[in-house]
Parts: sequence; structure tokens; C-alpha cells
Amino acid sequence: MKTPSPNKAFSMIREFTLADWFTLGNAVCGMGAMFSIMTYLQTRDVVHVYFACALVLAAFIFDVLDGRIARWRQKSSLLGRELDSLADVISFGVAPALIAYGCGMQGLYDRILLTAFVACGVSRLARFNITAEALSQGQDKVKYFEGTPIPTSLVLVLVLFVAAMQGALHASLWWGQVEIAGFILHPLVLLFALSGALMVSRIKIPKF
Repeated sequence: MKTPSPNKAFSMIREFTLADWFTLGNAVCGMGAMFSIMTYLQTRDVVHVYFACALVLAAFIFDVLDGRIARWRQKSSLLGRELDSLADVISFGVAPALIAYGCGMQGLYDRILLTAFVACGVSRLARFNITAEALSQGQDKVKYFEGTPIPTSLVLVLVLFVAAMQGALHASLWWGQVEIAGFILHPLVLLFALSGALMVSRIKIPKF
């Protein structure tokens, strides 16, 4: 396989707009959140749960700013849209699922539902990317979303942040746990299932 030359790599970087760098900031925060929750699993120091949740919030701020900057500078591109989707998968799909796992949703059914949540988020972003032009109706941006946007998973992360502050982690998770056919389900994970279902729904949500 031919390796791209350094000049071509730098050329791609030069194509990044200011908004694209903020989008990368979103992805970096998402990765930081995942590292933080993995550190929590190693150390059991709850401060790392707080860090993980705070980094998802920071990712959300970057996500909001990149869109505003793109409109302010009137510079948008297919590259920027793809970057945004990939960053959102990291920060608002995989990171919240890992935070939930780290907080104690580690049963077989939990893992199935958390995986389904991420799959719904990926599907929601893919659908948006292929329908964005039609939904925009010739305008610069879309008028509404079909299904809840994936950044709404921030609400789930805030729920886990409050749970961590109250010590409601692992065996103390809110709503406890149930055993079904020998495998564990934590009912709290059903919030992630609901979020995933709403993301792939056809509900129309105005974009402000």
C-alpha cells in the first residue's frame, strides 16, 4: 500500500477551516472522556467519572461552536460535515456508552442495549448526512431534524454525573438490577435504549 507523502498530508490540514478545528476539539474531548472512564475502572476514584462527564459537556460546547463559526464565516464543506459526524459518534455515542459501562451497567443485557444505542447514533448520523440537502430545501442549513440529534445523549451523561455525586454506582445504581435467564439487566440502561430509539425515529424536531 502506497504511503501518502507528507506534502499531501499537510495539504489536507491546510484545507481545514476554523470550524473544522473546533470539530476536532469535539473529538479530542470525546477521547479524553473515554480515557477518563477507563482510568476510573482502574483506580475506582470517582473524580475520573466527573472528568469523563465534564469532557462530554466540553465536546458539546465545541459541537455548538463549530456550527456557529461555520455560519459566521460562511464556510462549510463536505469535509466539515463528515468530520462533525465522526466526532459526534465518538463524543456522544461511544463515550456515553463507555461511561455507562464504567458506572456499573456491565451485565449482558446492558452491553447489548449500550451497543444498540451506539448503532442507533451511527445510523442517525448516516441518515442525516444523506438527507441533509433535501431537508435544507435550498437553504444554508436544515430546518428540522428527523429523530433526536445524537448530542442529546448529553442528558444521559448528566444523569450519570448526578448518580456518581450521590454514590449511586455499580451495586448502588438507581433502580437496582434484575436477573433474566441468568443474565443481569440494570433498568437504568433502558434510558439509553429510549434515547437510541428516539434518534432513529421519524420525529421532526425544529432546528434553531
